[in-house]
Amino acid sequence: MDSFLYSINATVPIFLVMIVGWVIKQLGVIDDHFANVANKYVFKVALPVLLFRDLAADFKSQFDVKFVLYCMIVTTIMFSGIWICTEIFMKDDTQKGAFVQASFRSSAAILGMAFIQNMYQSTGMAPLMIVAAVPLFNIFSVIVLTFKAHPECHGSTEEQSTDKKENIKKACFNIVTNPIIIGIVLGLLSSLAGLRYPVIINKTINNIAQTATPVALICIGASFEGKKAIKKIKPTVIATFLKLVGLAAIFLPIAVKMGFRNQELMAILIMLASPSTVTCFVMAKGMDNDEVLSSSIVVLTTLLSSVTLTAWIFILRNFGFI
Repeated sequence: MDSFLYSINATVPIFLVMIVGWVIKQLGVIDDHFANVANKYVFKVALPVLLFRDLAADFKSQFDVKFVLYCMIVTTIMFSGIWICTEIFMKDDTQKGAFVQASFRSSAAILGMAFIQNMYQSTGMAPLMIVAAVPLFNIFSVIVLTFKAHPECHGSTEEQSTDKKENIKKACFNIVTNPIIIGIVLGLLSSLAGLRYPVIINKTINNIAQTATPVALICIGASFEGKKAIKKIKPTVIATFLKLVGLAAIFLPIAVKMGFRNQELMAILIMLASPSTVTCFVMAKGMDNDEVLSSSIVVLTTLLSSVTLTAWIFILRNFGFI
């Protein structure tokens, strides 16, 4: 019973805030414009500030080479394995890029921070996991979406080739200028330099950082569209199983065997089994891939993750790993 209550307390408050976001959207308190603007605020301001704050504070004391390497290597294996299997088993070439991206790419930054803060009152090892995995999520997504792009009626082959080159340049620029990555880099540099800030600055940073999680969860709820989950159901269900169950079933036992526990293991669980990020849809649409399949996977993984994450936390808690 203790393990069950622990699991419920870890996950339900997160999804209740998302439900509040959906409800107040239906009541007209907020609208799509608010959700879009607030999403930009979280992505460009609040979340980078949160990551900066946590990394700048005690990154050196928390840095764990084994943990970082595990996250990087597993992310690479997930991406490579899913892409290879997709090329072998999926017949519709137009769906491959969207399927691969949404199957391996987690909402690690937003939901990851939310879960670990809710359970441990601090972000713990989440920033290190984000340092290791999020840049790779972005880079690998750019690679697969570029190679599997299927522009239709966009001009000649030469023009399409030019568009692809422009997409690569644009994507690389977006990676370098990604606010989350900038927040991570600045936080690392601040920590390594041993910088200390006045109380006024620290409180300002902290106030902004504290808005990241609740605003992000409300926006996810407000943007939720259940009807999209029934589109292209077969690849959607397969990707959802991989994202929420399959990858964690393979890589969590390895993490446990390597000795990862508590906040480390929770950060790894979020990397492996949190729902697909909304960015999957944005990037798929912008790079001539299947945005309908992407949105279906994002919606279904978000909907079912309330059950699967609770189950994973229950299992880990029951065995005394967290």
